[in-house]
Amino acid sequence: MDRLSERIRKLPRYLFAEIDKKVKAARQKGVDVISLGIGDPDSPTPDFIVKRMQEEVARAVNHNYPPDEGLAEFREAVAAYYRRRHGVDLDPQREVVPLIGSKEGIAHIAFCFTDPGDVNLVPDPGYPVYSIGTLFAGGMPQLMPLLRENAFLPNLDNIPVESARLAKLMFLNYPNNPTGAVASRQFFAEAVDFARQYNLIICHDAAYSEIAFDDYRPISFLEVEGGKDVAIEFGSLSKTFNMTGWRLGYAVGNSMAVEALYRFKTNIDSGVFKAIQYAGVEALTNPRMEPFVSGLRDLYQRRRDIAVQALQEAGWQIEPPRGTFYLWAPVPDGYTSAGFVGYILEQTGVVLTPGRGFGKYGEGYFRIALTVGEERLQEAMERIKNAVRFS
Repeated sequence: MDRLSERIRKLPRYLFAEIDKKVKAARQKGVDVISLGIGDPDSPTPDFIVKRMQEEVARAVNHNYPPDEGLAEFREAVAAYYRRRHGVDLDPQREVVPLIGSKEGIAHIAFCFTDPGDVNLVPDPGYPVYSIGTLFAGGMPQLMPLLRENAFLPNLDNIPVESARLAKLMFLNYPNNPTGAVASRQFFAEAVDFARQYNLIICHDAAYSEIAFDDYRPISFLEVEGGKDVAIEFGSLSKTFNMTGWRLGYAVGNSMAVEALYRFKTNIDSGVFKAIQYAGVEALTNPRMEPFVSGLRDLYQRRRDIAVQALQEAGWQIEPPRGTFYLWAPVPDGYTSAGFVGYILEQTGVVLTPGRGFGKYGEGYFRIALTVGEERLQEAMERIKNAVRFS
């Protein structure tokens, strides 16, 4: 009996779940698949984090429910990290809330502010959860195109005034997935002014805050004057500390927004396992972490350079991105994004992500995730070079 809700009927299949199915199908056929599709770090979690986790799992006191507001030690570690890294002072009690990975917080924030008929301003191309969370809450996504000619930043002046007046939230994400673009302090300041003018909350997804190249260091939205007044920022230990499977993140910033998200979460989940939160404390405070992250940046920069050089040799006009571990490149003439990605998989066994999966304005592009070792990445790029040439 088909009793699905209308919201589930309208919900598209999650992009990366569909990519995973295609990878499995190709491997079952005996294809030597190299997956550059999903952004899941391939190197292990640092050993000192794993050791702390092992110690905390063995402690019986950690086997019960965690406090609703999260462990004080974890919230204090997040605040200390922001003070050290960004020069931002946070009240651990009122301006920090732990998350079961930043994805769940990003999905749930719309429920805290969005009523049916409201608008949320959503970047396109962008992480699909911005729009999906908005739709689940009964709101309407108003797309903010991220175009190459504007350095993949939304043009705030082009947002329809009526949509801005109806908007409750604006989602931003820099360094940006999928484009690899970065944002300046000036742009963040302009976003603060926009948020004040239209009385909306900025939701800044800072999942890639430590993955940047060429001596560039991303800033927090909260560093900008007035940023904490208008914004909630979502952080993740997944990409920065190679902890994707651990599901640990946080939201920080405007105390009203943090409290609203905390209130929502206490009604639908029971928080993060205490041992994982203690492992997060280790990640955020251990002095060995900075050398680890520095080495991670170097690793991804080498991979970036390998992939960019190969694409350029094959005829692509592409500049090296300054952030994230993704490349965002145009498909050759005559292809859709899905058509090109399908062709590459069929001809080479290399998995790419179609730009259309990130939204309307992602059509005409594809994304490469730099999450395989250099030897395999070199092999993948050689396969692509041999399969596609620009005239």
